[in-house]
Amino acid sequence: LHVRSRRQRQMCIRDRAQSFSVYGDQQRLIQLFSNLLENSLRYTDKGGETKVNINQQNEFIQVCIADTTPSVPKESLTKIFDRLYRVDKSRSRLVGGSGLGLSICKNIVDAHQGSISAQHSSIGGLKITVLLPKYKKEKY
Repeated sequence: LHVRSRRQRQMCIRDRAQSFSVYGDQQRLIQLFSNLLENSLRYTDKGGETKVNINQQNEFIQVCIADTTPSVPKESLTKIFDRLYRVDKSRSRLVGGSGLGLSICKNIVDAHQGSISAQHSSIGGLKITVLLPKYKKEKY
């Protein structure tokens, strides 16, 4: 699935013809992925791209959202999930960032017994990796 935004950025979701399920609060999970995708599209340069990959990693579902430039400085990778932290305060104000979005994402992931991390992406920008416990059908 390829989606182009009005801001001339592209989003690519790779479908591997698999279905993945996680157990959780549907509204909060929608909020999580909406925040992550909106951030990627907001902070990716014009003409850039966002890629989403979903895989199973043992007992977890791994969702990776990677984008093209710009990235964030290495020293900010662990701080971007802190409440009110903004990498570039002047740029964030221009595009509407308050420094709460990724902190909210971390809280949602934590509440679902998952993990979230950031690193530089192989396509030049930022890669956010979310691990959420896989839904297990209970046996009676």
